[in-house]
Amino acid sequence: GLNQFDGTNACYFHDGARGEHSLWDSRLFNYSEFEVLRFLLSNLRWWRDEYGFDGYRFDGVTSMLYHSRGIGEGFSGDYNEYFGLNVDTEALIYLAVANYFLHKLDPNVVTIAEDVSGMPTLCRPTAECGIGFDARLGMAIPDKWIELLKGTSDEAWNIGNLVHTLTNRRYKETTVAYAESHDQALVGDKTIAFWLMGKEMYTHMSTMSEPNLIIDRGLALHKMIRLITHSLGGEAYLNFMGNEFGHPEWLDFPRIGNNESFHYARRQWHLIDDQMLKYRFLNEFDRVMNLTEEQYHWLDCNPAYVSCKHEDDKTIAAERNN
Repeated sequence: GLNQFDGTNACYFHDGARGEHSLWDSRLFNYSEFEVLRFLLSNLRWWRDEYGFDGYRFDGVTSMLYHSRGIGEGFSGDYNEYFGLNVDTEALIYLAVANYFLHKLDPNVVTIAEDVSGMPTLCRPTAECGIGFDARLGMAIPDKWIELLKGTSDEAWNIGNLVHTLTNRRYKETTVAYAESHDQALVGDKTIAFWLMGKEMYTHMSTMSEPNLIIDRGLALHKMIRLITHSLGGEAYLNFMGNEFGHPEWLDFPRIGNNESFHYARRQWHLIDDQMLKYRFLNEFDRVMNLTEEQYHWLDCNPAYVSCKHEDDKTIAAERNN
């Protein structure tokens, strides 16, 4: 790769500790160098010119924005966290230039930031002195769902805290809501469906099997989790492949620890097509949910007004329109 491309540590990266990411065992670009900017910007253009890419997801933006790389920081929203000496202004300028460049190249391009810090103006246009992203991922939402499913019984869910997580985002900055992604489904964790229904999915997902309360509860909650995330969580919705029909198990890519197995590096699309299995009910719900949004356009509306968060009944009432 680029590391030690010319025999030194500092060809494209910062030298010394500033050029090392302590958690990821990776190098950090020196965005003050002209050749680094030229390399990165030309890479962005190459994907568009060569393959016609019209969307870019910038991974690990939080680690770029701060000298601390965001390690061990719980961002509270205090503006001192975003406009102090911890901000890596060189990386910030690169991100703004990259967004300006891409949108000049193609006004219809979409850029999305993976940021957990809530950096203000990250998703405002560069013409407004923003950093220029079209949207950020609402990463706290899937983490909250897994946290609840892992360690909290249904009757103990904190509804107020759940609503806060779903609605806590910067005004006029588009957020992409989603219930789960690869971060939650990788080995060591499980998909939402598998947290809800577990081993019962192996024996009771057939429409011919005996009724099973775990499956019934799981199917109902899986639908509710997606609907409340879709309607309250943001201005766009992301479906992680397989989430639309309740894909079981987890993801695991070939590695030494699993003897280079491809067994869990898969998506079992055939589960939807089998009319004898209940996966198709989840898939049909997902389709109707998206068609309903196409009709009523709640994602285009202002954030929802939540009129009820009932801790005893575990109910949420909200309305969303302009």
